Amino acid sequence: MPVTSTDVDPYGRTRARTVLAAGVFGVAVAEVATAALGALLAGFSYTDVRDSFLLTNSAIALAFAVAGGLIAGHRPRNALGWLLLAAAVLQGSTAATAPLLLAGRENGWPAALTRTVGTVAAYGWPWSIGLCIPLALLLFPTGTLPGARWWPVVWVAAANSVVFTLANGAAPEGLLGGPDSQAWIFLPDHDRLAPLWAATEYVNLAVYLAALVGLAVRYRRGTEPERRQLLWLVLALAAVLAILVFWGPEPGSPDGQIVLVLLVIPLVPAAITVAVLRHRLLDIRLVFSRAVLYTALTAGVAGAYLGLVTLVNPLLRDGTGSAVIATLVVAIGFNPVRVRLQRAVDRALYGDRADPVRALSRMGAQLKVGSEPDDVLAAITEALRLPSAALRVDGTERAAVGTPPELLEAVPLHYRDDRVGELVVGVRSGQRRLDPADRSALELLAVPLAAAAAATALSEAVQRSREGIVAAREEERRRLRRDLHDGLGPVLTGIAFRADAAGNLLLSDPAGAAESLHRLRTAATDAIDDVRRLVHALRPPALDDVGLAEALRRQGAQLGGPTVTVHLPEPLPTLPAAVEVAAYRIATEALTNAARHSGAGQVDISLTMNGALEITVRDDGTAGAPEWTPGVGLSSIGERTAELGGRWSAGPVAGGGGLVWARLPVGREDVGKDG
Repeated sequence: MPVTSTDVDPYGRTRARTVLAAGVFGVAVAEVATAALGALLAGFSYTDVRDSFLLTNSAIALAFAVAGGLIAGHRPRNALGWLLLAAAVLQGSTAATAPLLLAGRENGWPAALTRTVGTVAAYGWPWSIGLCIPLALLLFPTGTLPGARWWPVVWVAAANSVVFTLANGAAPEGLLGGPDSQAWIFLPDHDRLAPLWAATEYVNLAVYLAALVGLAVRYRRGTEPERRQLLWLVLALAAVLAILVFWGPEPGSPDGQIVLVLLVIPLVPAAITVAVLRHRLLDIRLVFSRAVLYTALTAGVAGAYLGLVTLVNPLLRDGTGSAVIATLVVAIGFNPVRVRLQRAVDRALYGDRADPVRALSRMGAQLKVGSEPDDVLAAITEALRLPSAALRVDGTERAAVGTPPELLEAVPLHYRDDRVGELVVGVRSGQRRLDPADRSALELLAVPLAAAAAATALSEAVQRSREGIVAAREEERRRLRRDLHDGLGPVLTGIAFRADAAGNLLLSDPAGAAESLHRLRTAATDAIDDVRRLVHALRPPALDDVGLAEALRRQGAQLGGPTVTVHLPEPLPTLPAAVEVAAYRIATEALTNAARHSGAGQVDISLTMNGALEITVRDDGTAGAPEWTPGVGLSSIGERTAELGGRWSAGPVAGGGGLVWARLPVGREDVGKDG
């Protein structure tokens, strides 16, 4: 669907803004075309085009026009695009009017016309150099300043650009060095203000340096995407500086050589465009690291070679010998220096991926002090310079840092052959997948992270178990309170009333008193039965009277139906109260299920000690489904086993019948073995 003036997309694109950007771009392109046509009509030679700066002004204007048009068209809210378009129009105005000014001089144009053309030619390009470009560097890459404290730099740049423009455009001789090219605005005493013009050059240089400092501040404070954007511009600026310093003309060289060197300036708007619109085009870190490495190596090799030749040459009569010695020394030392320098550059850009032990120690420090998971993930992203990292356990994201890019990769977390989660990291911009060095480092970091995740999961399981135990205890207390309040309480109250009634009738109605005492005895008997029931619910008295095995035999005899046999290969040791009660409840639940649902005629109960207490209840029933559906009984067995950290299973067995098995730890060492 087309974007209308009232339909603004996330980047602020509207039809009006798109048309405006295209219009300004068209003006800049028309100026460049006018410059080319004017040079052709004026009969400019290649030397004239070069030495008059027509070539560089046109190239710079066209580069800024393309960059500004693309950014303003796709990111109209970013002021960078409009600044670059303004620089293109201003630079192009000088390029377009320079040949016209020469043609006017040669063809005798009216003075008013030539002065108008001369004014545009003289006053166009200084605004581009003195205002638009430094502001674009200050606002790169977001279109906003690094902070409120940078506004004074903007005001200084704006004020200085006025003086800078006068310094370059208000000369009485005009652009072509004669009164016929003089601008409408000129200063007759222009040369007397030379100290002011020199000062404005220094201020202009200071503004550019401040813009570079702003880029450094942005890089230090910025996110990973912003840092990659900045590296595009830094690489372009470094290339321009290197070309100007190492391949630039020497002092006294012809002006033409100086002009040709300026053709590298379009690298800057090209880098700005890629950084704003397509900074994920490739891994700029890799390009930047190699550029820094080999630039430093080239400078180092050249410096070392010249230094050695200078030192050794006085000791040898033949200069060839010093050159050979210097070559050998440089050749021997080249590779160690390259390796160390590459390591330093890679550490600055990719962190400690080449030294995973160092990254492991940094992450271990976070784990040691008990930091939050976010802190541990932040240590990983900082150590490897990754855009994001997240910890997922059971498909749920437990912690995350950074802004996830489009491409993500997961590193599994294994602990004791069990997969406890995964570490999901973002792939750096410009890369299709993680580098093998990154994955190797992450796999090493995943070992302690997996242990920490497993420990956290175990701690959460313990906490849930404790909460379940507390909830079960409170539920048991509530049940006892309800039984005492609703069952035993009214019975005891009735006993008290009947005792009072019997006392009142003792003299006046002995028969009625006797009847009341009879009812009183019946109520007391019921109360005793309730007390016994409650006591049995807390702990069966038979466990204390006859022991676990005999209590199960009696329970089987009272149950009726199948024949119950209890097997006890050897006398049981003294069991903890909780284990003894749990074993009794589990066995009686299994007996009840066999009697009610399986149609069994024989039930065998086995009690053995095999590092823990094992309870096996097997029946010979035939009824029931192939798989048992958990009900209240099986749920109770599971809960009682889990409370003690044991294991259990229940279901039909081959050949008919059913089997319930449970293993209950009887001490701390058993809990660790079975839990």
